[in-house]
Amino acid sequence: MTGPDDATNGEDTAASSAPRVAPNFITEIIERDLESGKYPQVVTRFPPEPNGYLHLGHTFASFLDFQTAVQYGGRYHLRLDDTNPEGESMEFAQGIQDDLAWLGWDWGPYLYYASDNFERYYAFAERLIELGKAYVDSVSGEEMARLRGSATEAGTPSPYRDRSVEENLGLFRRMRAGDFPDGAHVLRAKIDLASPNMKLRDPVLYRILRGHHYRTGDEWCIYPMYDFQHPLQDALEGVTHSMCSLEFVDNRAIYDWLMETLGFSPRPHQYEFGRRSLEYTITSKRKLRRLVQEGHVTGWDDPRMPTLRAQRRLGVTPEAVRAFAAQIGVSRTNRTVDIAVYENAVRDDLNHRAPRVMAVTDPVRVVLGNIPPGETRPLALPYWPHDVIRDSPDGLVALPGGERVPPERAVRDVPLTREVYIEREDFNPEPPKGYKRLTVGGTVRLRGAGIIRADSFETDDAGGVTTIRATLLGEEAKAAGVIHWVSAEHALPAEFRLYDRLFRVPHPEGENPDDIAPDFDPERMSHENEAAPLDAGFLRFLNPHSLRVTRGYVEPSVAEDPPDTRYQFERQGYFWRDPVDSREAALVFGRIITLKDTWGREQKAEGSRQKVEKQAPKAEVPQPTPHAPQPLTPEQEAEVARLTAGGVAEADARTLARDPVLGAFYAGANAGEHAAQVAAWTVNDLAPALRSGEARLQAADLPALAALLAGGQISTRIARDVLARAAESDEAPAALVEREGLRVVTDTGAIEAAIRDVLSANPDKVEAYRGGKTGLMGFFTGQVMRATGGKADPKVVAQVLTDRLNG
Repeated sequence: MTGPDDATNGEDTAASSAPRVAPNFITEIIERDLESGKYPQVVTRFPPEPNGYLHLGHTFASFLDFQTAVQYGGRYHLRLDDTNPEGESMEFAQGIQDDLAWLGWDWGPYLYYASDNFERYYAFAERLIELGKAYVDSVSGEEMARLRGSATEAGTPSPYRDRSVEENLGLFRRMRAGDFPDGAHVLRAKIDLASPNMKLRDPVLYRILRGHHYRTGDEWCIYPMYDFQHPLQDALEGVTHSMCSLEFVDNRAIYDWLMETLGFSPRPHQYEFGRRSLEYTITSKRKLRRLVQEGHVTGWDDPRMPTLRAQRRLGVTPEAVRAFAAQIGVSRTNRTVDIAVYENAVRDDLNHRAPRVMAVTDPVRVVLGNIPPGETRPLALPYWPHDVIRDSPDGLVALPGGERVPPERAVRDVPLTREVYIEREDFNPEPPKGYKRLTVGGTVRLRGAGIIRADSFETDDAGGVTTIRATLLGEEAKAAGVIHWVSAEHALPAEFRLYDRLFRVPHPEGENPDDIAPDFDPERMSHENEAAPLDAGFLRFLNPHSLRVTRGYVEPSVAEDPPDTRYQFERQGYFWRDPVDSREAALVFGRIITLKDTWGREQKAEGSRQKVEKQAPKAEVPQPTPHAPQPLTPEQEAEVARLTAGGVAEADARTLARDPVLGAFYAGANAGEHAAQVAAWTVNDLAPALRSGEARLQAADLPALAALLAGGQISTRIARDVLARAAESDEAPAALVEREGLRVVTDTGAIEAAIRDVLSANPDKVEAYRGGKTGLMGFFTGQVMRATGGKADPKVVAQVLTDRLNG
């Protein structure tokens, strides 16, 4: 096992480019410890137990452990806490490492297994016995619990508490030798049976447990408890700040007792942060295992599961998961996170990653009568919309293979033929009021191809539409809307898996998710936890529509793209080829996420109805249909008019007028010329924290940040990052920019120096660029931005690079 040293693994890894951990009470402690010289270096660890796959609930803790070390130039460890032979396996251990590496963490040589130190743990246990601080107890588990007392009554000493050191050593060594059956004896710490903290009433340190360990085999038949092993391992590794979730706050007393009794110096300290639950999700490994075993899902990697390997198969990127973890924030209280925070992080990532193409998931044939049979009209359609092109830092956009090119080159060939497919829902012979798609006699624009008019249609015996006969009109015609399509002759057949949330209510595990006990209680033996009855009530909240499979067609351009390309199928959502089931001859596309939250208020209402289910039935009272927001009142409409006149976008103005919390916050900003930007931040970035009352920044501080953005002194990315961090602290966002030197670098001399260094380090790529591979401009831009810490003005970088490479 590699021992601790002074090397770092933080800034030399991809993790250094991850979103930052916002200032919080733990970072304040770390800063004080470093300034005082208490520790020369920060050392953290992420300690999962290899008895299952990592899930979204682990991302927050792993991000906090690893990224905190990165930010303070420290060292982080990955530790497999494998002290329970039941349920642990090398499959899970390797799966954890694989998922964390995918997430972007490189722990280098600092990989640890608790099982490597079984002998050392045992030696520490004998040392406690020799100090008179531990004893072998032989009462039953039920009797031990009774003797511990209660919150109002002190515990009673076990009849075996005063065994001599020699007798305890002899019994403990016989426990190790296998002389006793499981459960016959345990080793307990001798602390304080009258302590108000029940954890200190002589906790169990070792138990007899025969089971085949996946690494040590049958070498051991006694195993240390978490409360004993975990602090010892922290100390052996040289960990300085041991971060864990809030349910371990009482266990910290055992941690401190062990460190002091055994004389570790310098010693680690434990700090607890609030757990983060996620709506519409369960993270209990036992419950996830039941979903798999009972066939509710197809496996641990079923894209509807919250495991990281499932999210990987779904097509979510590690950048999106890290961005989500950074947005959650660190506090001392448990909190349930709105699933929209995660979904929006995924959408934000894909919006600039996924080229736009067309696919029809439920096709109906359209015959364009004025295009001759056999004729193909080639079209060149852009991969990217104007807003993505506008936001590009280097003025370039990506092709599906990753090459960055000027926008005019980011196009694909799309054939228009006499027969095309459109979505079945995009044609209605008897349209409802306000219908803006295709109907008989009506017109609609085919994306990039022109306007068509439906002239007639044919049906089958059941009345289903089979064919629509239409005419391609000239550009002088007017169209009510725009729909997507594919050529019937050239399109590729494909299966589409339309995934949705696995559960139909926000809290499938109960009304108060913050009160739900975690799977692992370190005061109990792990095998007892496994044997405890499992509440299966969560199964009744499974969403029967979490997977819908259709068969349709995708435009032929995708045939030449790398298989891991993520797409936005226009008007359908973000998709990619399923990495397990998709083959060249049988394309399978899974929907990563919809374009927007389509659940509406009725799903939110379902969560509150969980409480109603437990009450006596009441007479049904007609309720208003909650599919759309209630109309604005005249006063609210007047407020919208006032806000839009001041420069606020109409959609944001309507939200501010409708929501009194957001409206009051925005009013306090006195945004003036920055009204549009401040309103957008209020509605889109700060709304969840403002509504929950957790946002700590002052509205009046936003215009200063907006002024920096408008003046080109910071980028949009820096602004959003600073805004998120400021929401978790009392510091003004503009002050954060100044304190950390986050202003965009516009000094041409400094940028030219960085560019010279990049070009000198990559002569082969310079030659390739000048030989015609202009897509390398993206590579050079990325290297320069990295060399300047992401602070260089992208426009200046693009101009100077172009001059140097073409000069």
